[in-house]
This record gives sequence, C-alpha cells and structure tokens, in this order.
Amino acid sequence: MDATSLATLWATVALVIFLAIAVYVKVPKLIAKALDARADKISNELEEARRLREEAQQLLGQYQRKRKEAEQEAADIIAAAKREADMLAAEAHKKTEDYVARRTALAEQKIGQAEREAIGEVRASAVDIAVEAARTLLAAKIDAKAGADLFQASLQDVKSRLN
Repeated sequence: MDATSLATLWATVALVIFLAIAVYVKVPKLIAKALDARADKISNELEEARRLREEAQQLLGQYQRKRKEAEQEAADIIAAAKREADMLAAEAHKKTEDYVARRTALAEQKIGQAEREAIGEVRASAVDIAVEAARTLLAAKIDAKAGADLFQASLQDVKSRLN
C-alpha cells in the first residue's frame, strides 16, 4: 500500500469512528430535536403572525364600522341642525309677519281714532260756529229778553240732536 491509500484508509476509519461516536452520543437526535424545535418555533411564530393578522383585520373592520357610524351620526347631526335652522327661520318669519300685522292693525286703529276725533272736533266747531252765528243773527233781529229764551231753546235742541 502506498502512503496515499494508507492515509485514505485511516481517514475513512476515523470518519467511521467519528460517525459511530456521533450516533452513540445521539447527535442526529440532537440535531433532529434542534431542527424540530426550530420548526416548532417557526410554526408558532407563523401561527402568532396569522392570529395577529386576523386580529388586525377585525380591528380594521371595527374601525371602519365606527368610522361609518361616526360619518352617519355627523350627517344626522348636520341634517337635524339644518331642519332646526329652517324651523327657526320659518318661526322668525312668522313672528315678523305677526308683528307687522299687529303694528299695522294698531296703526289703523290709531288712524281711525284720530279720524273720529277730528270729525268730532269739526262737528263741535261747526256747532259752536252755528250757535254763535244763530245768536248773532237772532240778537240783531230780536230783543234781548226774547233772544235769550230763543237761544236757550235752540241750544237745547242742538245738544239733544248731537247726542
């Protein structure tokens, strides 16, 4: 045997002994156990990632529903505020119309009262002027005693007709 084949033989024997010792010490089991532990760890991490993803999807769905609910609530609030503003505007318009109608009626009453007072004053002035004219005419035509009696009778007649 030459030196290279002898070295190859001893390398092969050493390798076989090393593998026998490795099998005896259960290195393949340790390696398999380590690989199984690593696979379990990766599987657990994948399971945790899937669970977290599902949880995130649920939270996203909840937040989307809450956002839609909040948008709907905001739309409802805006609609209610618009209805209330329209109602207040209509009420203010009606109150303004009522106020104008009351003021117009009050002004018409005051005008009517002023017209009645003016007519009453004109009548009273007319009566006073007529009485004075009659007295002057009668005084010129009738003597003092007869004029006073006639004046009193005429005055009573005019007063009774006016009232």
